[in-house]
Amino acid sequence: MQTLAVDLASTFVDDAAALVSGFGRAVLRLAMAPIDRIANACDIAGVLAERRATFLMWRTSRVRPRHDRRVSLLGRLNPFRHLAHLT
Repeated sequence: MQTLAVDLASTFVDDAAALVSGFGRAVLRLAMAPIDRIANACDIAGVLAERRATFLMWRTSRVRPRHDRRVSLLGRLNPFRHLAHLT
């Protein structure tokens, strides 16, 4: 019975973290949309498109199954983690 309670609690915590993460991602995307439009309009040499393509290739080369990933709760809730690839 204890394992069932632990499983329910961990599922609830995981779902709550996913909900907060998704809400944060939506808010961040909404806040960054004007900046992204300006950046894309000013990108004459195609540097941003090249950087996105390089990042996507890098990310797909190191993809592991979701259950193998161990991300801390702070890592999931960090609103700036999506900007980590910027240098």
